[in-house]
Amino acid sequence: METLAYGSWPSPIDAALAAAHDGHPEFVGFVGDEAWWTEPRPTEGGRRTLVRRRTDGATESVLPAPWNVRSRVIEYGGQPWAGTAVDGEPLVVFVNFVDQRLYRYGPDGDPSPLTPVSLVGGGLRWADPVLLLDRGEVWCVLEEFTGDGPSDVRRVLAAVPLDGSAAQDRDAVRELTDARHRFVTGPRISPDGRSAAWLAWDHPRMPWDGTELLLAGVRADGTLGEPRTIAGGPEESIAQVDWAHDGALLYTSDRTGWWNLYRDGAPLCPREEEFGGPLWKLGHRWFAPLESGLIAVVHGRGATALGILDPETAEVVDAAGPWTEFAPTLAVHGERSERGVPPPEGWGRVVAVGASPRSAHELVELDTRTGRARVIGGGHDDAVDPAYYPEPQIRTFTGPAGRDIHAHVYPPHHPTCVAPGDELPPYVVWAHGGPTSRAPLVLDLAIAYFTSRGIGVVEVNYGGSTGHGREYRNRLREQWGVVDVEDCAAVAQALADEGTADRDRLAIRGGSAGGWTAAASLTTTDVYARGTIVYPILDLTGWGEGETHDFEAQYLETLVGPLAEVPARYAERSPTEHADRITAPFLLLQGLDDVICPPAQCERFLTRMEGRRVPHAYLAFEGEGHGFRRAETMIRALESELSLYAQVFVLNPLGVPTLELDK
Repeated sequence: METLAYGSWPSPIDAALAAAHDGHPEFVGFVGDEAWWTEPRPTEGGRRTLVRRRTDGATESVLPAPWNVRSRVIEYGGQPWAGTAVDGEPLVVFVNFVDQRLYRYGPDGDPSPLTPVSLVGGGLRWADPVLLLDRGEVWCVLEEFTGDGPSDVRRVLAAVPLDGSAAQDRDAVRELTDARHRFVTGPRISPDGRSAAWLAWDHPRMPWDGTELLLAGVRADGTLGEPRTIAGGPEESIAQVDWAHDGALLYTSDRTGWWNLYRDGAPLCPREEEFGGPLWKLGHRWFAPLESGLIAVVHGRGATALGILDPETAEVVDAAGPWTEFAPTLAVHGERSERGVPPPEGWGRVVAVGASPRSAHELVELDTRTGRARVIGGGHDDAVDPAYYPEPQIRTFTGPAGRDIHAHVYPPHHPTCVAPGDELPPYVVWAHGGPTSRAPLVLDLAIAYFTSRGIGVVEVNYGGSTGHGREYRNRLREQWGVVDVEDCAAVAQALADEGTADRDRLAIRGGSAGGWTAAASLTTTDVYARGTIVYPILDLTGWGEGETHDFEAQYLETLVGPLAEVPARYAERSPTEHADRITAPFLLLQGLDDVICPPAQCERFLTRMEGRRVPHAYLAFEGEGHGFRRAETMIRALESELSLYAQVFVLNPLGVPTLELDK
């Protein structure tokens, strides 16, 4: 073993490698016997492609660059494609990111548009499609901008003709519902074709606060009857709805404080764990019914497993394998793509996306007849010796008032290097986005980029995070900028108190809502010696008065309080209003095309910093929105962050360009 100071350990995990492995497969489905999914391409401008796995096991990208399969509905998007097999050949519809049009694709030609372009505001957008071949239509969510403002928008369920007749004619799109609800998910059609179910909610609620489960009859002419609410409400979140093959209605509700499964209103498996999650993207799926009556589920408490639920016994049998985390996407072979088609031979295949601390997200297929699980696509491949991967610890810390704080601690780790015995390592607190979300315990080469060089990382699932029930989630109500900041600081101080981290070399970083927490931490605590603030919220008043997109336009009403009633609270908690309190060097990273956390927030913040003589750097990236997707951006961001650590913590990382700091 070689003795070298923390931060100077040589590592084969460079920024380019971390960037190349950023992102993971999403939105799995079956087209005939084939599994299909979307997959990121960071080195191809950050686009997402559609991938198919043929029956012989070969995988291929279906659409070449520049096709980008990604919806912008509610800006975070959702299920962007649907497909089925017709005479043994795939028929697929998908949303192309650049123009947001819905396209039809078959193996015999280029994609052809099904929907028109609108030049009003954000145009026409589509998500969560369902193919109904007997009607010759795609039923999906339509998001239509009626003006240039971010909230000049309406959302309805709509039917798009598959014959292309609406490609230049907006009037050829049939609207299935009115716009009485601000937000809707795509419809789920009953096995007999006579009913449709979907979710809806309205400002100021977010979908994890309260949603309504709507049910309507489907008339013979393809129109919907008057919808009625059968579950949900202002304080009950329905996260997903679907139909069992016998016609029973299945949904996940948190009416008991935990997202659990229900069948026609009766609980199936009441447990203090989650069978659902926050609906950040339309089409997230935590359960999928099998023809046998069993139900594939993604479930857990603080982490998620893939299991098969028997509704008769309420027992769940989890898939065996190395995966310790599963994403909210599931597909079952033979699911209805058109009514009246009998289940094909081989029914019982479940496809999910799983990962672990030793492997990135990959496509996992579970055979419910044998219980065997295997990787079928996007398989993890060790680009470097796994000895350089971090070895995380699952920890629960004690915060203010004795409350539990869940976290993942990633100590510095290297196969051939150690630090001098009297040296403690620098540590960086990672605050996740959302904030109604969580940090999953999976292999992340961006974390390994730091830990393999001798810099510790701790991911804090602060109060307000998901995975631990509604009570834990509700800790952040009207306390954003307080509870999250306190919890992150408590974890950082605990690591210093126990001798795990160097008290003088603590840092904080985060993106989006995590960027808010990082910035708020620098203005309200003296725990950290530096910070990295990535596409953040910095000015609550500006954000709450229309400086963001419609989906989160009233999110702060819950997180902070009603703006009309507590305007002083918005100012008091905003980092922009207290830039004079920042003394720690910081790095600010921003996408110039970000409509969720716009660059104007960063610019106002930096204006307030003028003359403060605090070392800092601001990197703004053209062509990037909310969440960096291009390899060159991610490389620059990681290397700049490490350079800031090096300069502030007096480290000596090898081969890292020096970040120029302004004062």
